[in-house]
Amino acid sequence: MRVRNVMVGALVLAAGAIASIGLGAGQAAAGTPFVQLDQGRVGIQLSHDETASVADGPVPAVVSMFVPLSRMGAGLQPDTTIYRDDSGGVHASLRQVMAEAADHPDGTVTIYVNLPGTKGGRVLDVYQRWNR
Repeated sequence: MRVRNVMVGALVLAAGAIASIGLGAGQAAAGTPFVQLDQGRVGIQLSHDETASVADGPVPAVVSMFVPLSRMGAGLQPDTTIYRDDSGGVHASLRQVMAEAADHPDGTVTIYVNLPGTKGGRVLDVYQRWNR
């Protein structure tokens, strides 16, 4: 039971971090936060306008000050222009991943904060979404 309480507590703290990302999109930003206890992460789905606003603001740079790129993952669309190496490694900043989604009329991102020790040591995952 103690492990579950620690996990829930960590996810609540991560939810606070996610909420601050959404707030970086401006006062009108709502974002849709959610918790995935079974996967050890919390996330926020940003609308297209929120994605564009966050990508253009200071949040990606601030997040990158605390979370190194080696601890971030990116789920890229199949038609992305972002470089992936032969091992599947993404070579782009958080801002580049978000801005590419924002450049599509219906592009959005979902941002996850992962519980320590899950997801191969990644702290943050960002998934792009748009129609082709």
